[in-house]
Amino acid sequence: MGRKEDTARRLKESFKQLVRIIPVEKITIQEIVEGAGVIRPTFYNHFQDKYQLMERIFKDEVIEPVRPLLRNDMLHEAVELIFLNILREKEFYSKIYRMKGQNSFESILKDCLYDAIIDLTEEFAGNKVTGFKLLGHEMLAEYYSRFLALFVLAWMRDGMSVLPREMADMFDYIKDHSMYEILREMK
Repeated sequence: MGRKEDTARRLKESFKQLVRIIPVEKITIQEIVEGAGVIRPTFYNHFQDKYQLMERIFKDEVIEPVRPLLRNDMLHEAVELIFLNILREKEFYSKIYRMKGQNSFESILKDCLYDAIIDLTEEFAGNKVTGFKLLGHEMLAEYYSRFLALFVLAWMRDGMSVLPREMADMFDYIKDHSMYEILREMK
């Protein structure tokens, strides 16, 4: 690990520790750099603000590990890993989940999922198009990223009580069945 990567890692760890004891909105850059053992300008060499830092943590911990699975047509495993990675840092993600507004966790989640899925659609399909005028890479990525974000947010709102494998199974179930099939199966 190079010096730059080590510094970024220390900043991320400092932020994660602070989130456990202070609401994100009240955390200062000074507190983050003090915890990382660096000076304030060093922070800005890596991140614009604490919200970009928070997004980087989510991308590194949750999104990047699933990309190889997505590339290898392992959607179920990728979805399960998303839930597992959030659950591993339950205390941290439970705190940032509560953030609302422009820099909310929900916004970061949707954007990061969209980016991962749009990359996947472009890698798989290239310049190919469907027979439907509006059904392109963007719509497909928007649909699946919102669909998955809904699952993640509902799970977090429920206190992450359902096992990651069960969440992935439920995702597959809804993905693979029509609304009418699901309604007919309800008891």
